[in-house]
Amino acid sequence: MAIRLNEDKEIVAQIREGLKMKGGYCPCRLEKTEDNKCMCKEFRDQIADPNFEGYCHCLLYYKEK
Repeated sequence: MAIRLNEDKEIVAQIREGLKMKGGYCPCRLEKTEDNKCMCKEFRDQIADPNFEGYCHCLLYYKEK
């Protein structure tokens, strides 16, 4: 298993800018809760799932099996 950034550098730059503007909270989510703090709870749960492979909600990270 490996976690990597999206290969599209433009997407990574946009998401990182959004994270800066929202104080580290997912720019794709409206609520500022601990569950939405990057790396969000949804993706941490997906990382824990051995059968999951894919991107996090905002497409910043990718989990490989």
